[in-house]
Amino acid sequence: MSKTNFKPGNMLYPIPAVMASCGDINGISNIITIAWTGTICTNPPMLYISVRPARYSYSIIKNSGEFVINLVTEKLVYAADFCGVRSGRETDKWKACHLTKEKADTVKCPMIKESPVNIECHITEVKELGSHHMFIADVTAVHADKKYMDKNNKFNLNSSGLVTYSHGSYFALGKQCGSFGFSVKKN
Repeated sequence: MSKTNFKPGNMLYPIPAVMASCGDINGISNIITIAWTGTICTNPPMLYISVRPARYSYSIIKNSGEFVINLVTEKLVYAADFCGVRSGRETDKWKACHLTKEKADTVKCPMIKESPVNIECHITEVKELGSHHMFIADVTAVHADKKYMDKNNKFNLNSSGLVTYSHGSYFALGKQCGSFGFSVKKN
């Protein structure tokens, strides 16, 4: 196998494509598409988003100290792309994308009703890291669409049509090729 040495950069793909909602449900609110996001810790549950300070949502998130991560499905991929390339300074993304604000339990920002999973977050730390600032947050609530719950109350998130982002393109998650621990499972 022959390889080319690229300049240093972020080549960790695929990554989640999520929409972060911020602001409050009755006043100023916005949606920003985030690909720089991930899990930090299980106990306590923590995650992060990284946002450029020039983005309209940056000051809303920093000043409020909270946001909601809304997972993206195939049905929401157009809205996710739109919310990533249009600024909330000029556009009401909720209206433009026909998305519904839903009241959260622990934060003032609205959740996106159409998303199968909404993760409410309170910021504990902001790390200024160059082009992006990382908002480290505690997860304070998670909402899951009941239509993906089976009769045993197991959440079947993988049947919701989740989307990932890889090197400039969105992809629907494909076929399962293993499960956690299958490589050491005894028959």
